[in-house]
Amino acid sequence: MKQEKNPGPWKRDVPPPISAGDGNRVVPSGLQISFPLPLWARSDQRGVLGLPPAQSRYDLTIGYSPIVIDGRKGISTGINGTVPGPLVRLREGDEVALNVTNALQDTAHSSIHRHGILVPFPMDGVPGINFPGIRPGETYNYRYKVKQAGTYWYHSHSFLQEQSGTYGPLIIDPKDGEPFPFDRDYVVVLSDWSFEKPETIFRHINLLSHYDNYQQRTFGDFIDDIGEQGFRATLAERMAWGRMRMSPVDLADVTGATYTYLMNGNSPAMNWTALFNPGETVRLRFINAGAMSNFDVRIPGLDMDVVMVDGKAVRPVKVHEFRIGVAETYDVLVRPTEDRPFTLFAESLDRSGYARGTLAPEAGLEAAVPGLRPRPVRKLADLGMGMMLDMGDGMNHDMMGGGDRAARHDPRIPGPNGPEPFLPDRKNVSNVAMVVKHPRYRLDEPGLGLGEDGWRVLTYQNLVSAEPQVYAQTPDREMTINITANMERYMFSFDGKKFTEHPGPTSFATTNDCGSSWSTTP
Repeated sequence: MKQEKNPGPWKRDVPPPISAGDGNRVVPSGLQISFPLPLWARSDQRGVLGLPPAQSRYDLTIGYSPIVIDGRKGISTGINGTVPGPLVRLREGDEVALNVTNALQDTAHSSIHRHGILVPFPMDGVPGINFPGIRPGETYNYRYKVKQAGTYWYHSHSFLQEQSGTYGPLIIDPKDGEPFPFDRDYVVVLSDWSFEKPETIFRHINLLSHYDNYQQRTFGDFIDDIGEQGFRATLAERMAWGRMRMSPVDLADVTGATYTYLMNGNSPAMNWTALFNPGETVRLRFINAGAMSNFDVRIPGLDMDVVMVDGKAVRPVKVHEFRIGVAETYDVLVRPTEDRPFTLFAESLDRSGYARGTLAPEAGLEAAVPGLRPRPVRKLADLGMGMMLDMGDGMNHDMMGGGDRAARHDPRIPGPNGPEPFLPDRKNVSNVAMVVKHPRYRLDEPGLGLGEDGWRVLTYQNLVSAEPQVYAQTPDREMTINITANMERYMFSFDGKKFTEHPGPTSFATTNDCGSSWSTTP
């Protein structure tokens, strides 16, 4: 497939174009010096010095701190006074100490959870699950031995503190050396910031799920669809979405209408920059620390070799774009040979805005910034619901996704071979809008809105572990757990029950290899 060409000539200190959303307003570059950023996130520091070395002790304080983005002032729940927080770098095999102090005097507790890290149960940092949280003025001492390596991140698991800045990157150096060579190493943390209070945002979307969505379908779209599909098919499709209480353009609950999309704490106008020399291999550790946002990442003019995902090495996959979901991490290698800048472009899934930075041979350079693509429109088939149009208005919601065609089992989908899959125990159960009994195989698809631009997009099927599999191919026992929800009402559960309604933890023998089949029910 062709590679995306660089969209235009590169320049020195030219602000990017205005795009949708509050987060892409143009201001003079260099504003990052007007508010605190950790050294690793500052273009004027780590582009020359590299990442800080590993150490075995960190002292972290969560507290209110000022933040200024694109000339606008706000208050964050930063760590050691910055957003993002300090880069925590550890070594595999070390005994480490992370001392976390809660300086937020008006909250019941705070916490730090290290995402994807193997730790003793009390050290996991999730209040109400494995510890009570860190009360105001108190310090919690996390102590554990590091059992893995790779790219990860950490964040608060208390209330909505993560949304207002309580997060940061976590790197673990392998004890036996890196599995692939590189010359330079950068962390690229993607996130979403709003000057609205997180509690206000949460209330807005609970009262009106599309509160921030200014890309709704219009009557004009309805007329256009009639012209393409006919009146009956168009009406049936609209009614099917209505019965599910869903919208085909509900791609992001919170959008660029209120979000500023950040790259290492820098807005698009601030242009975070990483340096390289032509011919070098550069490692970019992408981390999605967003509270609500998925990003489509590409570097026009450069191939990317995906070499690590969520801290685990994979067989290298050459791509031009990949989608990174909330909390995921992707490590890529790029090898720029030309003596010119390249744009790091992270476009929100709903196309309401973007984060961006620059990979450049010297400071002060910028490449052209791509325009936002049209926002995608989800089809019923994308949810495995194509049968709804065939079954008509008299369909039974419990049978959504059913029928002879859907019942033909795809051998690529594991299970369920365990207990009978979940079904609502009463008609129109309030917290389960619908049930998908026969999910489709989707791992070979690039994702909604991707794959039609003429360049190669990563799929989950491309990802193959570069490490030996320690588990048996066939499990001794299988558990079927359905993720159920009423998305319009923000009600999420396992098997139609909220956390407090479950009788207790799901137990399994520690000597068995136990597989779980997860089925998502919107």
